[in-house]
Amino acid sequence: MSIMDNKIQKITDSIFSDVLEAHSSSNLFEHLQVDREVIIGILNNLEAILFPAHFANQKMPGSCYLRYEMGARLSAVVQALTEQIVVCLQQHCDYKHKSMDLIQEHAESVVGVFIDTLPKIRDYLKKDIEAGFAGDPAATSYDEIIFCYPGFYAIMVNRIAHELYKLEVPMLPRIMTEHAHSRTGVDIHPGAQIGEYFFIDHGTGVVIGETTIIGNHVKLYQGVTLGGLSTRAGRGLIGVRRHPTIGDNVTIYSNASILGGETVIGDGCIISGNCFITSSVPPGMRVSNAKGELQIIPDSK
Repeated sequence: MSIMDNKIQKITDSIFSDVLEAHSSSNLFEHLQVDREVIIGILNNLEAILFPAHFANQKMPGSCYLRYEMGARLSAVVQALTEQIVVCLQQHCDYKHKSMDLIQEHAESVVGVFIDTLPKIRDYLKKDIEAGFAGDPAATSYDEIIFCYPGFYAIMVNRIAHELYKLEVPMLPRIMTEHAHSRTGVDIHPGAQIGEYFFIDHGTGVVIGETTIIGNHVKLYQGVTLGGLSTRAGRGLIGVRRHPTIGDNVTIYSNASILGGETVIGDGCIISGNCFITSSVPPGMRVSNAKGELQIIPDSK
């Protein structure tokens, strides 16, 4: 055995021993692991189901084939999503001692409820596209927003993942939104509650935390953070509102940070760029950052 072969074997043995020790009390090795590529494939199929005129197989044109393809893709989603949810449940502590039949039955039930939400998700997304087109003079068509806008893709994935999050599917919704994060630079936790006609312009660097609540007709620009004031309490903050509430018809410009679970931005507010806000703002205000101090005045429109 060469020196390099010996080194490879020693390193492999060392890491593998540590893995065995770290997971000796879990059932990690008893089941398959979540497959990120399969989950991304589920997202791709859902995108083609929700917007078949844009993402279906272009080599087979015609409305009859399109309907068939949508059905085939939905069948594939049902099968793959059920399988991945089963794996997620097997690794979750609440299901560690549950029978395989019970886990399978629960996964099938969750998927059945989830696919019932797809028409609602499409309705939301149509309104998001409308908001994007109405709010961006650079947009030339709805098609451009669907094909090109990273903010729209991030919103689409979040609306899908949020439904699975509400159904208490472990891990999988976060894998979906982190895929969108890596692809777009927009980081939206699947727990965030987002209203109708939501638009993220440019998108890069936007962060929206788990317990954020966003109303209708809200527009964000790049670099906006809707986050928590502090996470020093760590796991003690589980279940606590940590992120702000944004009212209806609010516009938040680039690099503004709005933090804290008790912070409420009232309806109709305009938050200028680079503002750092940790307390509530009454409705109808314009907030700006002049000489390092926040100025809050009624918006004159």
